[in-house]
Amino acid sequence: MTSTLRRATLRLPAAAPPAAGPLPILHGTGVRPGISGADAEMTAQIGYGQPHALLPYTPQDGYTRSRRERELPVVVLENSQLRATFLPGYGGRLWSLEHLPTGRELLHRNPILQPANLALRDAWLAGGVEWNLGATGHWPLTCSPLHAVALTRPDGTSVLRMYEFERMRRLVVRLDAWLPPDSPVLLVKITLHNPSPAETPVYWWSNIAVPEGPGIRVVAPAAQAHHFDYTAELRVVDFPVLDGRDRSYTEGVPRAADYFFEIPAGERRWITALDAEGRGLVQTSTDLLRGRKLFHWGTGPGGRRWQEWLSGPGSRYLEIQAGLARTQLEHLPMPAHATWSWAEAYGLLEADPGRVHGTWTEARAAAAEALDRLVPRAALDAALNEDLSGEVERLAHGSGWAALEAAAGQLPEPDGLPYGEIGDEQAPWAELLATGRLPLCDPPAAPVTGPKWRALLEDHPPDWHARYHLGLVRYADGDLDGARAAWQESLAHERTPWTLRCLAESRRLETGTAPGEVAGLLSEAHALAPHVPELTVETLRALLAAARPEAALTIIDTLPADQRTRGRIQLIETQAALDAGDLERAGGLLTSGIEVDNLREGEISLDAVWFTYHERRLAGPDPVTPDLAERARRENPLPSRYDFRMQVSD
Repeated sequence: MTSTLRRATLRLPAAAPPAAGPLPILHGTGVRPGISGADAEMTAQIGYGQPHALLPYTPQDGYTRSRRERELPVVVLENSQLRATFLPGYGGRLWSLEHLPTGRELLHRNPILQPANLALRDAWLAGGVEWNLGATGHWPLTCSPLHAVALTRPDGTSVLRMYEFERMRRLVVRLDAWLPPDSPVLLVKITLHNPSPAETPVYWWSNIAVPEGPGIRVVAPAAQAHHFDYTAELRVVDFPVLDGRDRSYTEGVPRAADYFFEIPAGERRWITALDAEGRGLVQTSTDLLRGRKLFHWGTGPGGRRWQEWLSGPGSRYLEIQAGLARTQLEHLPMPAHATWSWAEAYGLLEADPGRVHGTWTEARAAAAEALDRLVPRAALDAALNEDLSGEVERLAHGSGWAALEAAAGQLPEPDGLPYGEIGDEQAPWAELLATGRLPLCDPPAAPVTGPKWRALLEDHPPDWHARYHLGLVRYADGDLDGARAAWQESLAHERTPWTLRCLAESRRLETGTAPGEVAGLLSEAHALAPHVPELTVETLRALLAAARPEAALTIIDTLPADQRTRGRIQLIETQAALDAGDLERAGGLLTSGIEVDNLREGEISLDAVWFTYHERRLAGPDPVTPDLAERARRENPLPSRYDFRMQVSD
C-alpha cells in the first residue's frame, strides 16, 4: 500500500477553543539559577536564556469545562502499517498513532478535548505527541493553529509540513511528517531556523503521552537519571531502583515524578513504554535530540484527580519525552542565522517480554535490539537528509504574525512556502508599517516585540497607545526602567486600565514593592474596565495580598453574574471571606462546590481554603493550634473534587 495524506474531521466531546485574553504576560517561567545538584554544563544552561517575561503573548485562559460534540479538522497520514492523525489547529499535535495490523492505538488518545492550565499561556491539552518550542514549559502555540501544507514528492510520497513563527524566541519551526510505503515507523523531521542576527536561547521537547497501566515498563538506554523535586533540587539517582522500588514501573507509585535519563555519549537516543507482552510505542531520534525523560502523575488522590480532570474518568497515561538538552530547565544557545534539524521515528516496538521484564540490563538490551530491527540507526540518519520538496497544496492556516514580520522585512518565507495573509489581529501594526502611525485601539492592539517594532515606536509621536506598546517592547528587552517611563508617559496622555495594569504588574514582580501600591493601581484599572474578568481576578488577588479582604468582597458583590459565577472568582471570594472572618460565607461557597476551570498545575489553593475554613470553624475566636489543625484535617478530609495535591509520600 502506498502512503496517503488526506483531510478529515475528528468528532469528540470538546470544549470551545481557548480564547486569548487582553493582558500581556509580564512574568517569566519561574525557573531560577541555583538549582542544586546540577553539573557544570546544566548549571550554565539553566542560568542561560530564562525569559523574565513571556511577551509578546497574552494568556489563553478563555475556556470552560463545558463540552459538546464538535468536529475538528485533522490531517491523516496512512500506509499499510500506521495511521497518524494530526491536529494543525492545536499546535500540530499528533493526536493518534494506530498500528493497523493489530488495531492498537500506540498513544494516549484522549477521549475528550479539554483545555487545562498547564502551559506557558495557560491552555493545554493532554494526549498524543506535543511539540514544545520556546522556554521551559508547554509552548505558547500548544493550543494555537499552525500553517499546514501537503507536499507530493516526485516518487508519490505525501509529506505533511506544518510551520509557524514562534514570537517570543523569534524562531521559525517546521515539522515534516511522512510515512514511506509499508514503513513500520512514522518519520518526523523538525527544523528550527533563527532568522535573527543575534544568538537566541532555544528549548525543545517532544512530549509523548502513552497509556499507563499494570505491567507497563518504561525503558531507556541509561543506568542513571536526574530526579527533579519540582522546587530547587536535581538529584542524580541510580535508575530504575530508588528507595527500594523499581521506578521504571509507574503503577502503584503515589507521587508524581520527573526522571531525566543520563544517556551515555555514543548511545543511540530512544525511549519506550512496553506492556507485559513486551510491546508498546518507541520513540527514537538522530543524536541532536539528546535528552529523554519519564513523567508520571502518580497514583495518589491528586494524581488520579488530575488524570480525570484532563482526560475524563478511567483514562490514565504517562509521558515519555525527548529534548535538545538533558533536562527541561535548560536552554541552548542557537547562533545567529543558524538552522538546526533532527529526525524522529515513532512506531510499535516488539521485544522479548522475558527480557523486557527481567533485569534492567536485559530490558535495555532487548529494547535496543528490537529497535535496530524496527528502524536501523543508519535509516534514521538517512531520513534526516531526504529531499522533502514537492508540489504544494494548502491544508490549514496559522496566524498572520509571520506574514506581518515578513512585511516588516524581518522574516524570509520558509523555502518559499506561504505565510498567508495579515489578519485583523495584525492590522494595526500593518498600518504602522504603511503610514508611520499606530491607530488608537481600545482594548489595545495585540503586543509585538522585536527591534523593528521598538525602533518604530521609539520614533512614534506620543499618545497613550503608542507609549503603552513602547513600554511593552522595552520590558521584553529587559529595559524595566524605560518601560515604566513609557507607561507613565502613556498615563499622562490618558489613564487607561491597560497601562495601569502593566505598571501594577511590573511593580508586583519587583522585589520590595508594597502590596498596597499594586492594589491601588489595579483598583483604579478595574474601576475603568470592570467588564474584563482577567483584570477583576488580578485586582482581587492584589487586594488580598494588601490585607484588604473587605474591599475585595465589596467588588465581588458588584460583579455581574457572568463573572460572579466563575470558579476562580468564587475561590478568591472564599479566601477573602476567611480573611475577613466571615466563616458562614466561606462555608457556603465550599459546600455548594467550586470548580476552577483554569486551576494551575501544582496549585494548592483549593485544599488550603478547605482546611483553613475547618480549622477556624473549630477554633472559634481562639488561635489555631497544631493539635487543632490536625483534628480539623482528620475530621474533615479533603473531598476528591478539591484534591489536586501532587506532593504526597511514597
